[in-house]
Amino acid sequence: MCTLLFAYRAHPRYRLVIAANRDEYYRRPTAPAQFWDDAPHIFAGRDLVHGGTWLGVTSTGRIAALTNYRDPSDLHRHGPSRGRLVSGFLEEDAAAAAYVARLRASTVAYGGYNLLLGDGEELLCYSNKSDRTIRVEPGIHGLSNHLLDTPWPKVRCGKDGLARILAGESFVPEDLFALLADESHPPDEELPDTGVGIDLERLLSPVFIRSAEYGTRCSTVILVDHGGKATFIERSFEGGVVQDRRAEFSW
Repeated sequence: MCTLLFAYRAHPRYRLVIAANRDEYYRRPTAPAQFWDDAPHIFAGRDLVHGGTWLGVTSTGRIAALTNYRDPSDLHRHGPSRGRLVSGFLEEDAAAAAYVARLRASTVAYGGYNLLLGDGEELLCYSNKSDRTIRVEPGIHGLSNHLLDTPWPKVRCGKDGLARILAGESFVPEDLFALLADESHPPDEELPDTGVGIDLERLLSPVFIRSAEYGTRCSTVILVDHGGKATFIERSFEGGVVQDRRAEFSW
C-alpha cells in the first residue's frame, strides 16, 4: 500500500472512511480480495509470494494496513515480508496496543514500514522508523511512504480531496475511486528527496502510478458507519481488466 487516505470520526455517518492504492510490481503474484481459506474471518487481497497482505479486515471488526517507508539506505528493506505484519494482526484477537508492544520488543529486523491498526476500540499508527505509536485523533489523515501526515504532494492533495468529498451532503464510493485515480504529477520543486533520484521521485509522485513494470495494482474503499456496518470494495486493474470485489459486515 503506497497511498492511504482516511477519515476517522470525521463524518456524521461514517466512523471510518479509507481510500487506498496498492502500488507494486505487476509481475508479483497476487490474489484479489476474498475470504481466506486458511483464515475464513479475514477478507483481504493476498501476496502469493509470502502469504501476507497490504490491507484487510475481519468479520470481527479488525482493520490493518501497511505502507513501506521509502529509504534506499535501509539495510533491512529486503528482510522478512512486512505484509505478514498485517495478516498477523488480522489472524489474532490481541488489542492493537498489545500487538504493537510485541513488535517493538521483537528482534526481527523488518524494512521500514508504517502500520495502521484498528481493533474496534481505537486506531493506532506505528512506524518502526520513528519507533513511535500514534493514537489516531479524529480528523482526515494521509499516509504514503514516509510518516503519518507527512505533507508529500500526493498526501496533501489526497487529504484535501477527501475533505471536499466528505464535506458534501452525500457521497458514493465512486467519488473515492475517482480521487484514487488521480494521475497528475506535481511540480519537481514540490517533490520529496528520498534518495532515489528525481526520475523515480517523478514516477512515484501521483496518487495513481502507471509505468511499464510498476504501478497501482488495485484501489480499495472501506466505509464503516457508526452503527457498525462495514463495506469493503476492492477495484483491481490486473492485465488491463477492471474488476470489483465487495464484502459487507456488521460489527
